[in-house]
Amino acid sequence: MLFLIGACKNIRPDEFSLEKQIIYCEQKANTTLSKIDGDTLCPRNVLSGENTWNFVDRYDWTSGFWPGMLWYMYELTGEDKWNLEARKYTGYLEPLAYGDPNDHDLGFQIFCSYGNGYRLTSDSVYKKVILSTAAKLAELYNPTVGTILSWPGMREKMGWPHNTIIDNMMNLELLFWASKNGGSKELYDIAVKHAEKTMENLVRDDFSTYHVAVFDTTDGRFIKGVTHQGYADESKWMRGQAWGIYGFTMSYRETGRNDFLEMAQKLADTFISLLPNDKIPYWDSEDPAIPNAPRDASAAAIAASALLELSTLLDAETGQEYRETAVDLISKLSTEKYLSGEDNPAFLLHSTGHKPNNSEVDASIIYADYYYLEALMRLKMMEAGS
Repeated sequence: MLFLIGACKNIRPDEFSLEKQIIYCEQKANTTLSKIDGDTLCPRNVLSGENTWNFVDRYDWTSGFWPGMLWYMYELTGEDKWNLEARKYTGYLEPLAYGDPNDHDLGFQIFCSYGNGYRLTSDSVYKKVILSTAAKLAELYNPTVGTILSWPGMREKMGWPHNTIIDNMMNLELLFWASKNGGSKELYDIAVKHAEKTMENLVRDDFSTYHVAVFDTTDGRFIKGVTHQGYADESKWMRGQAWGIYGFTMSYRETGRNDFLEMAQKLADTFISLLPNDKIPYWDSEDPAIPNAPRDASAAAIAASALLELSTLLDAETGQEYRETAVDLISKLSTEKYLSGEDNPAFLLHSTGHKPNNSEVDASIIYADYYYLEALMRLKMMEAGS
């Protein structure tokens, strides 16, 4: 979720202005700040046909993205205003580090906020919060299965004894970081084992991904792969595919394991092969309503950010192919069709949250904005050669 990346120059596309898009995001972030009443709410979505944010409290899984975006704005501009706002909304999440672990989303909530904050400020309080949160997340690890439990509530509701979702790859970064910054080595081992088990059980033979893997808690046996937010159990839910690319790229960065790098590439190749001509993925590539099915700008933004980092980990020729795809995705998101216009305070339109529940369909969603901004930052860093 952090934007660590190597150097690469001379990749600015002709189709859009990187600096213009960063200014656009700053203007939108300023608008959002003016719409929030107090410091105990975080924006989550702007629904289709509306022009106002719907807000959530700290316990929503998306609560870390808004403070994370504020830290990025501080880094981009150097303005103290963004530092102050980022600290305010980051601090609001602190109780999450010391309560009961409700599900795997602690990584999203705390590492996007406190992780970026610590990277930019070296605030010792932030480090303490991150380490405490990592320990909490580790409590959801089942050594018999070898993965972190994603949704405790689904054990009874769906009859899934131990469930792990592809999204959970994103939360391993919290464990990797903590293990290298004062936490126990066990956190590193848990993250590695979780990634291994995800490779074995959530990735299909064609290198598409299940949304959910269900395991037996008595012997750790993989029972089945299912979907929760995709079209069907065996279909290709595109945001899940993007989570996988990002998660395995990060896992390679943290471990140096070639099998994780190879998996990131195979997941990326599958994602790219499923893109329509205009590059922005449908929410699920096997929805029979295509070409009239909803798109998912969030999947495009997540994948773009992941592909930029992946491109720096490979030889020049292979890396260039992934860079070009990432820049293409960013360019398409930076067009009138996907930018939110004057009245909507979000960055992007046309994301899909949970289509089977008819929730956040064709909406602006905060995590789409977060990864879009992160992709712009990565691109800026690559251009600067830093």
